[in-house]
Amino acid sequence: MNRQVQIIGVPMDLGADRRGVDMGSSTIRYAGLADELDALGIDVTDAGDLPVPRAEERDPEAEQPAEGEAKFLRETADVCTRLADEVADTLEAGHFPLVLGGDHSIAIGTVTGAARDADLGVIWFDAHGDFNTPKTSPSGNVHGMPLAAVLGIGDFADTEWANAPNLREENVAMVGLRSLDDAEREAIRESDVTAYTMSDIDERGVTPVVEDALDVATDGTDGIHVSLDMDWLDPKVAPGVGTPVRGGVNYREAHTALETVAERDEADGVLRSLEVVEVNAILDEHNETAELATELAASGLGKRIL
Repeated sequence: MNRQVQIIGVPMDLGADRRGVDMGSSTIRYAGLADELDALGIDVTDAGDLPVPRAEERDPEAEQPAEGEAKFLRETADVCTRLADEVADTLEAGHFPLVLGGDHSIAIGTVTGAARDADLGVIWFDAHGDFNTPKTSPSGNVHGMPLAAVLGIGDFADTEWANAPNLREENVAMVGLRSLDDAEREAIRESDVTAYTMSDIDERGVTPVVEDALDVATDGTDGIHVSLDMDWLDPKVAPGVGTPVRGGVNYREAHTALETVAERDEADGVLRSLEVVEVNAILDEHNETAELATELAASGLGKRIL
């Protein structure tokens, strides 16, 4: 492959309740990510980690929205603004941004950066909708809000740092949902995003669902961003996540999904950026989840069995 990949680490845990996810980018690297990509003939550079403030040194309530709660909102805005610039600069240089989290709040930065100079579609592999707002969130944790934020839903309307330019709801596909809050469920139904639950995957199989999601995300866009939350997988396969939900995709389904993305990319050049988030090193077993994250990133960038 001729693709030049730039790894960007974001050791962010301010959007989540449990500590440990800030070590995710390091554990994914330790699991051999660069070697996996190098074996594919991909030119890899590592930009290192963006600096992220320590939770113990900050007041989570220092800056709050007009209604509701969003913990560490000021710090999240700062990190995501810097990440958006890093992603946009990487794309402008002709390189491919591979972002390693950290919790899923960092997707605000990745998506806004990827959408800065292009019409963008998004595929969201996740057990959760991440469609809450400060007003609807039961926890105030921003890692449950990034998709609503980039789309300017509810409290996030006209929030410049969080809203992704050139991203339309019609080009967002959520794949593998199985855990939604009541208000979040209603908001998704009222939106123009396309949502596929685990029941859809059970009934139809993962390949046709992902192919349909790709059709949604690529319809009239310049490229797509793929956001992979490791809690999308069943916790028996990926134990090192902060918000595990039983009944997720299995090992082969996950690889098949990312391979399906890579096949479309090989045919049409659709993949613009990729992020892998929510690997929690403290909760992981023998670095199993980080190793799987490495494998899935490689599958998404073209690794094949044969």
